[in-house]
Amino acid sequence: MSTVSIMIVGYRGCAAAALRATVVIGFGLLASACQTDQITAAPDVPADYRMRHPITITEAPHVLQILLGSNRSKLTPQQRAQVLEFAQTWKHEATGGVLIDLPIGTTNQHASAGAMYEIRSILAATGVPPKSMIVRTYPATPNALAAVRITYPKLTAQVGPCGVWPEDIGPSFNRDYFENQPAWNFGCATQRNLAAMVEDPADLVQPQPETPAYTMRRSVAVEKYRQGASPATQYPNPNAGKISDFGQ
Repeated sequence: MSTVSIMIVGYRGCAAAALRATVVIGFGLLASACQTDQITAAPDVPADYRMRHPITITEAPHVLQILLGSNRSKLTPQQRAQVLEFAQTWKHEATGGVLIDLPIGTTNQHASAGAMYEIRSILAATGVPPKSMIVRTYPATPNALAAVRITYPKLTAQVGPCGVWPEDIGPSFNRDYFENQPAWNFGCATQRNLAAMVEDPADLVQPQPETPAYTMRRSVAVEKYRQGASPATQYPNPNAGKISDFGQ
């Protein structure tokens, strides 16, 4: 009888020890899992809007479309001014040559072909090299009034697309909601507006060089300062440009 009691007591002691070991190991794993989540976990959305929606510099076509009637083979004065302005902007911002696309199979096919020589002459007179012009044709709807398209590539800044909401920004059991992480679309409109407003996309990469100072005006101002005189411009007759004595 005593032997049986000893065996039962020993069994209960082993079971209790095993249970305590299991509980300790479980709490240890739980604690390590929480610690790992705090150390290695990172938000899915970058906090910096410039990283979520970077401004990229690419090439995009700058297109001028000219509509010509079927019985007219010359440009109007307004169209000549448009081609002239197009050629002047090509000199400042183009990254390649000029493409002239003429429609074929339309009622104004022959009129467009006749105006092409005038377009080339305006471009060449403004400074576009003849070797940088390429004339192509493209099929268009027969009964439509197709346009002569003049194109050159230019640098452009782009962002987006905006309006992308991959996750719900409302209350949820998502970790981003409890950690108050910014939504994916946050800051996209600001970056897109900045990319659209900048005149020269290259300014987003590096600043422009400084222009030389106006030496003549600077010398006059420094000499007046050296003599103790006012460097302000002195006009012979300050009232020559006024148009009214109101308020005097």
